[in-house]
Amino acid sequence: MATPVPHGAPDGSGATAVPPELARMLRDQLESVADEVEEEVLAQVPEYAARSADGTSRALLRSGVVQALTLFVDHIADPGARGDSITAIYHELGRGEALEGHSLETLQSALRVGGLHAWRLLGRTTEELGLDSAVMAGLGELAFRTVHEVAEAAAAGYAEGQLRSTDELERRRGRLLALLLGEQPAPEAVRDLAHGARWSVPPYVAVVVLAASPDQREEERPLAAAGALVDMESRPPRMLVPDPDGSGGFGGRAFALALRGRPAAIGPSVPLTEAARSLRWATRALGLMGRGVLPRQGVVRCAEHLSTLLLHSDEPLLDLLRARALAPLDAVSEQQRGRLAETLLAWLLSGSNVPDVAARLHIHPQTVRYRLRQLEKVFGEALHDPDGRLDLILALTSAQKNEEFLNSRP
Repeated sequence: MATPVPHGAPDGSGATAVPPELARMLRDQLESVADEVEEEVLAQVPEYAARSADGTSRALLRSGVVQALTLFVDHIADPGARGDSITAIYHELGRGEALEGHSLETLQSALRVGGLHAWRLLGRTTEELGLDSAVMAGLGELAFRTVHEVAEAAAAGYAEGQLRSTDELERRRGRLLALLLGEQPAPEAVRDLAHGARWSVPPYVAVVVLAASPDQREEERPLAAAGALVDMESRPPRMLVPDPDGSGGFGGRAFALALRGRPAAIGPSVPLTEAARSLRWATRALGLMGRGVLPRQGVVRCAEHLSTLLLHSDEPLLDLLRARALAPLDAVSEQQRGRLAETLLAWLLSGSNVPDVAARLHIHPQTVRYRLRQLEKVFGEALHDPDGRLDLILALTSAQKNEEFLNSRP
């Protein structure tokens, strides 16, 4: 964390040329000097000027100025003294800046401006007293030491505050994600929690679920910095992506790169309060990826596989449909079963066009006609019944994605 002074600040051992009596004189002027330094900071640092309407902020500024001047005078009175109580105050000031989301540079600027102006005022006083160059050098060393100590304390406090702020922000975003993925979250509760989590509420979202990876490190939380709410501790890991259909860079190759090659399923885009629905479909798609029904690698978008997801939305019912519709294939040998099923699906999908079936399967049309005669014997009128044809298409499509089904039939 940068501070407004270089490292290696003096420790006060070289300031013995400053007469301690000067401390009493400067202490008497401390309030009036603080007035001028405070006004100079407000004039030169826009951020503090903007906050001056807030009584609490103005009081903190005044306290900081007074404490820094007091520390300087204390060093004059006793160059070896430690100002732990005062630097502790600056530690809290730095911490407060971080917790409020302010930049450390603002506090650093105030220290630079205030320190320089206080030195100018001190210069006028020392000229009136006719102090020699040795005393001025000693005062300069003590001033440098004072600024260094308060700046270092503020930077340390800021670093601590940033850590706490980050942890608290993560906790709030975790609670927000849990709320959004619950059933029917109240819009008012979402808005309130989103405000505390510093998260812009989008109209639409999508939920992404990731394949588990024991090597995934905490610092590799994909897309968290881009506004996604991330929970890498859940099983499977998941994240809620705002505005998935917008221009936020959550689509195409960029999204896959952000996932570092990790297999993932993206649920459909839904209104914010229906995020649980997107999670449900994304989780189902990830399960189908693991079984090979959907591609095992890369990013699978539910919107591009709706028919497959619909088919597998009730697995027991789908098993019943396949068993019933494809029961006639039990009458043929296992070697014939796969070829006939493949030919039948191609024939149904091509509108019963034999040349198209032959081109699709890379076989001779006469072979297609031979297999169709076998299928006529096996299925009979079911091949020409509209309801029967639909059942066959659904059963064969799902069976094609699940090769074990056909191979396991008697």
